[in-house]
Amino acid sequence: MKINDKQLKLVDRQIKRIIASGNYYSEIYKKAGITGVETPEDFEKIPFTDKADLRNAYPLGIQAAPDEDIVRIHSSSGTTGKPVIIPYTSKDVEDWAEMFARCYEIAGITKKDRIHITPGYGLWTAGIGFQAGCEKLGAMAIPMGPGNTEKQLQMMMDLGSTVLCATSSYALLLAEEINKRGIKDKIKLKKGVIGSERWSDAKRNYIARELGIELYDIYGLTEIYGPGIGINCSEQTGMHIFDDFLYTETIDPVTGEVLPDGEEGEIVITTLVKEGAPLIRFRTHDLSRIIPGKCPCGREYPRLDTIKGRSDDMFKVHGVNMFPSQVEEILGTVDGVSSEYKIDIAHDESKNRDIIMLTVEADGRVDFSATADTIKALFKSRLNVTPNVAVVSLNTLPRSEKKTQRVFDHRGD
Repeated sequence: MKINDKQLKLVDRQIKRIIASGNYYSEIYKKAGITGVETPEDFEKIPFTDKADLRNAYPLGIQAAPDEDIVRIHSSSGTTGKPVIIPYTSKDVEDWAEMFARCYEIAGITKKDRIHITPGYGLWTAGIGFQAGCEKLGAMAIPMGPGNTEKQLQMMMDLGSTVLCATSSYALLLAEEINKRGIKDKIKLKKGVIGSERWSDAKRNYIARELGIELYDIYGLTEIYGPGIGINCSEQTGMHIFDDFLYTETIDPVTGEVLPDGEEGEIVITTLVKEGAPLIRFRTHDLSRIIPGKCPCGREYPRLDTIKGRSDDMFKVHGVNMFPSQVEEILGTVDGVSSEYKIDIAHDESKNRDIIMLTVEADGRVDFSATADTIKALFKSRLNVTPNVAVVSLNTLPRSEKKTQRVFDHRGD
């Protein structure tokens, strides 16, 4: 999916705006001799950028609009290093709401729905993005924010919420609580719009079954507006990405080579009309592929496959590169095992070797010892690594209202 002429003109305009602004990227482009783009080949010569650049430009070095045009800032939810600060103009806020409203419409959500919003508000882009899209659509927003599960469930029942917006971790927690309390018949939910973290098929199936709802993956990241830049439709054949606002590429995460549609790689996004903090060829580190062809739903927007993980999620034990998605794939084949797990990695000084400890949940009808042996054998055969495995009862591992951290590497402690 090569960049088209209309998108090229928008990128050319963005580059000229960036250079005129004198921001962090203007210096990079000037040094590289970049003054604009006329062809797809010109575009592919533009250097990539990523979150490290945004941290180097902290706090507002990437701002490309005058202060009097900036109406809001957001910050990424990352936990390491300096935060990333993204400034928005009023047009950026409006464009984001427009994309988010499209997401709701693609999911079959209408003005008659009551949208229960549990993601956090504040510097994080989530809650306010879900709300702005809801209001743009004209539906009823129930802006709960995270936490206080007792009140969440009460409001869900009293107000007849029909759409749940949440991280997959919090949707799981709510599903378990509804099941535990026996109140499923009092819950009116029909659809779930789930974002912020990758989730396994096992977790997806559990949430859909226990809540009795259709699930939709919403995509986004703070650096590129926030959640709401793409969503899957009822055909469930990938997430539609709005190519009038964004241009999407996939690259080899190691070499940076642009990959053809259909090949899995790292997603790279260019903002075509963003004013406050335009980004050209931003490396998201999300791993997926652009799905070739047209969606059966008839929409022309290009599609991204389900996010498989992140190129920076990889961890290495005994010289073997592993991703959480591989762990989830293995666990998804084991009878009785839930979607929840935790990995602890440490170094045994006495033996001078790394140790991987995998804790998983399983239901009471399976033999925990035999299940642990099965998991060990699968890891050995598929990844050539044998972890220590602890099988625990369901609901033992902590649940989260936000993203759930799965891998804890203690080797640097």
